[in-house]
Amino acid sequence: MMDWTDRHCRFFHRLLSARALLYTEMVTTGAVLHGDREKLLGFSPAEHRIALQLGGSDPRDLAAAARIGADWGYDEINLNCGCPSDRVQSGRFGACLMAEPALVAEAVAAMKAAVGVPVTVKCRIGIDHQDPEAALPGFVDAVAAAGADLVVVHARKAWLDGLSPKENRTVPPLDYPLVFRLKAARPALPIVLNGGLADLDQAEAALAHVDGVMLGRAAYENPRLLAAVDRRLFGADAPDADPFVVAERMVPYAESVVARGFRLSNVTRHMLGLFNGWPGARAWRRLLTVESVKPGADPRLILDALALVRRPELEVAPSAGGDAAVASDAAA
Repeated sequence: MMDWTDRHCRFFHRLLSARALLYTEMVTTGAVLHGDREKLLGFSPAEHRIALQLGGSDPRDLAAAARIGADWGYDEINLNCGCPSDRVQSGRFGACLMAEPALVAEAVAAMKAAVGVPVTVKCRIGIDHQDPEAALPGFVDAVAAAGADLVVVHARKAWLDGLSPKENRTVPPLDYPLVFRLKAARPALPIVLNGGLADLDQAEAALAHVDGVMLGRAAYENPRLLAAVDRRLFGADAPDADPFVVAERMVPYAESVVARGFRLSNVTRHMLGLFNGWPGARAWRRLLTVESVKPGADPRLILDALALVRRPELEVAPSAGGDAAVASDAAA
């Protein structure tokens, strides 16, 4: 979810679910160690629980970056071994690390020694010509032996040679049963399923087999489904996640962002899908898209756009339709 789950997106999503664990964009160790940490790592206290997702392969750098993340207040440090982009391959991190389980295990051990918060790993079921039936269990056992507290498995291979990053999100077939078998054989290790989950019905069905589910594009494109996460997946009281109330509550937040010199679009670009399927949703998206990018755009533009939306007469509860959030007691 690089360029998607920034701090403004996470603040918005937190208004919809109080219990889901929110993940940052993947941040490289080099950026953490040498970059603008406030820009890269800063977040609102309202975003907790929140996991920092790191990209890197050098155990010492990962340990140092994890320590910095923990000092900044992150609730979990996650090592990304699943991203298939060209940039991460050239930097020897992301999905290409599936080929180096011993190195990843060394990195996990170093991170565990450096921080007191959970250290988790996100991976694919395999890469390129690996046999997932052998590659995934071997990789997971290696990182678990090194101390990983939880593993998130994107149930697709990543074809680093032949498919684009976009194609790697949809073309390789999903293999949920493999992940379910992985969990059944390792009952003590928390395992979270990721990849292709389109709604909470699918998420709830998967939770019969694994400890958690991670929802990415579905949650971003249809944020309203997050409003049902607390009740359906945690059995807990939910915040007032009525989309009209949430949109109104984003106005003072947007005012604080604009006051710091940022454009309104930094906030509103994450809100475009809030009313998908409702009367006026197109007008909502169009007004925010066109006007929020203009210098000096007033955050009250959100209220102007809100006035264009109507609630459906027979609203369907947001149970269908949610890598910004994981839903589970272990890692939600």
